[in-house]
Order: sequence, then structure tokens, then C-alpha cells
Amino acid sequence: MSTRRRVGIAGAVFGAASAGLAATALAKRYVVGRIRLRPDLEASEPFGELRGRQAGVKTSDGVELYAEVDGPEDAPLTIVFCHGYTLNLDAWHYQRRGLRDTYRMVFWDQRCHGRSARTPAEDCTIDRLGDDLAEVLKVLVPGPCVLVGHSMGGMTVMALADSHPELFGDKVRGVALISTSAGRLAELTLGLPALISKVVHRVAPPAVSVLGRRAALVDRGRQAGNDVSFLALRYLAFGDPSSVSPTVVDFAESMIRSTPTDVIADFYPALMSHDKLAALDVVGKVPVEVIVGEKDWLTPPEHSRAIHATVASARLTEVPGTSHLVLLEKPSVVNKAIGELLERVQAVEASGSAAGVEGLAEAGVRPMRAAGADDDTEPEEEAS
Repeated sequence: MSTRRRVGIAGAVFGAASAGLAATALAKRYVVGRIRLRPDLEASEPFGELRGRQAGVKTSDGVELYAEVDGPEDAPLTIVFCHGYTLNLDAWHYQRRGLRDTYRMVFWDQRCHGRSARTPAEDCTIDRLGDDLAEVLKVLVPGPCVLVGHSMGGMTVMALADSHPELFGDKVRGVALISTSAGRLAELTLGLPALISKVVHRVAPPAVSVLGRRAALVDRGRQAGNDVSFLALRYLAFGDPSSVSPTVVDFAESMIRSTPTDVIADFYPALMSHDKLAALDVVGKVPVEVIVGEKDWLTPPEHSRAIHATVASARLTEVPGTSHLVLLEKPSVVNKAIGELLERVQAVEASGSAAGVEGLAEAGVRPMRAAGADDDTEPEEEAS
């Protein structure tokens, strides 16, 4: 074959491949463009702009944690919010907006996330996060509190119960666990056939490790954001992609994108090895609300059901048509469940004894509470 012909064939193949990539990019751009042209009721929502009184906590290993205190300082009860993996304290936007006029609230960025300081990989463990939470409570919470944890934040609460059981029933008076797990995440099928799932779990740890070692290069590609990440998050983190606000997707994607790749890699082993089933007995000393999206594939409903089955004082709410970011997808349902938890805590306070928790557990446990149409209020209709 002549050199000219080989060059011509190579050019044709390259041209066809380039045309295919261009067509794919154009198609993605067209799809995203169509999505963004739809009415977006959250377009004017000030995501990431709600701010409280800035505070800081220096941990026993010298890490500076960023925190904010919001709401009335004289409120008798403080709500402490613990965000999830790759997110930051702004993930609680709708909860802050809905509760800030009534309750004192503490929001904090877990180590290596948001505005909190970075730490070496060996300090990126769930147990360390539990100790961090204990120090947040010591510095920023003068009285009784309720803990609310999403995903990794729920694991942080369980780690606190494991290492500081004396706080539960004393300082900690209630717990909300949202889209989280007590362990065995490494066994998830991720919605895939069993054989494929095994392969994914086998290759994921080394792949994440490689990404961590090349974090700077990967981060340069992530910072700009793109249509692929928008579409991926829209379909993977939300249960009903057709109805979720593009502004909400952009907000969630910006939080994830701001989390450095090496941080994602450093915490991944901790999530996969997380096992705090034994700590649930401690959590059960206080009223507990368990909330999960019906279509959550990262921390599936089975994991929330397992927590509910283990914790006598727990009530379970499965939110139809939602996925892992249920706190952003259906905030009215999440806020209502938190409100019910606060009512249960106040009822226990009024009873004046630990027997109140046992009584509520016997009288109030719900095998499952699927959020109905009356709970399905759109975010813009919440009281701000």
C-alpha cells in the first residue's frame, strides 16, 4: 500500500472519528440546551448565598474546621447539620431557609470539604469525622441538640455514637439520618447485574487511587464544568430528572466539582469500610428519623430499612421518585420529617425521663412512611 494511500485512509478514519465526537458533543449540547430552556422555578433561588455567623473549631489534631451558626441564639435547642461526601455546608440550603427563623443551627464543613482545612490521607476516616463532630458540639453547642446527617454525615453521627456514647440522651436529644448507611457499602450492586457489579467493585479502588495520584491533572479538567457532568449528576443523583430544576443540578454539581479529586480518593476507602451497626444501639437512646429516596442507588433504601429495623426509636420515611440528594430534590418532605423529629424530642423533654423515648418507640414506630401527595410540596412553596 502506498504511503499516500495509508495517509489518506488514516486521515479518513481520523476525520470520521472527529466528526463522530463533534456530533456527540453537539447532541449533548442540544440536549442540555433543551433542558435549560424549560421553565425553572428555582432559577432565582440564592443557592450558596445564605450565610450565618462565622465560627471556627480547631480539632485535637490541629485541623481548622469552618462552621456557621444561624438562627436565634436564645433558642433552647440547636440543630447540627453534617453534610455528605463531596458536598459542603451549603447543601443544607433549603433546611437553613426553612428553619432559621425558629431554631439555632450549626452548619460545618467536614475536614477537607468546603472551607475546612485539608489533612493527610491517613486522617480521612469516618472515626476521625466522629471525633470532629464531638469537638464541634463542645465548642459551638452550649445546650441540648439534634443531629442531622446526610450520607457521609450520617456515618459521622454513627461514629460519634460509637466513640462518645455518653452524649446520646444527654447533649444529643434526637437524630435524623438521611440517605445513609450503617455499613457494607462495598457490597452494593449499584443497580448493575451481579457479575458487572463485582467487576466494578474490584476495579474501583485502584482506579480511584490512580485518580488521586493524578489529582492536579484531573482537577484542571473538572474546574470548567461541562455538559457531561451536568447530565450524569441529573440522572444519577436525582430520582426524576425530568422535573428537577437545572439550577439545583448546577448547584449540586458545583459543590462536587469544588471538592478536590485527591479528597474524593482519600475518603473513598473509609466509606467502603464503614461499619457502625453496633453503634445504632447508642443512637436509639433518642428519637430517630430515617429518611431515604426510593430510587437512591448510592445508599439504597435497604440500608435505611436495616437502620430502622435495628433502632427501636426510629421512624422511616421513604420518599417516592427521589434519589440520593433528596434534601435538594424534595426539601419540603425532608423539612417536615425534621420538624416531626423536633416535636418528638420536645415530647420526650416534656415527659422528663428516658421512658419517654421508649414510649414513643412503642407508640410511634412506622414500618414505613412513604411521603404522600400532601407532602410533595415544591421547594418554592416552603416558608422561608
